[in-house]
Amino acid sequence: MSVNPFDPKTVLLAKHAQHVVLIHFPIALFLAGVGFDVVARWTKNRAFSAAAFFNFWLAAVSTLPVVATGLIAWQWALEGQHLKGILLLHLVLGCISTVLLWIVLLVHRQSRNRKEEFAPTYALLLEFLGVFAITLTGHLGGFLSGVNSPI
Repeated sequence: MSVNPFDPKTVLLAKHAQHVVLIHFPIALFLAGVGFDVVARWTKNRAFSAAAFFNFWLAAVSTLPVVATGLIAWQWALEGQHLKGILLLHLVLGCISTVLLWIVLLVHRQSRNRKEEFAPTYALLLEFLGVFAITLTGHLGGFLSGVNSPI
């Protein structure tokens, strides 16, 4: 049986395809935001700081469909059974990553509301923790999707 990759039913009703596709948006936006924030602090350029803020904002908002599709994939693919092993760790790290993304956004938003030139220095620590959590989550997700499986 051949599957048409352009069939809307195949695209929209795949058990995990949406999560696997959507996850790249918050990852890329958050990493770009961290890069912009580092450059902003290094060059003392507020334009980079603004770019970092908007990347963090889009990254945080884009976690909403990612979390939703991840939970839907769990319900469809595993029929809601109890999670264990790599899948459970992936879920926990995904939740930690999501919370860190939102905290980074809130810290940056608070500093913008106060008209501060840059977010507090501890924001960088939170950003790097976020990068670490996202990296671990994505690594485990690669195993779950079969990308990181042995040849």
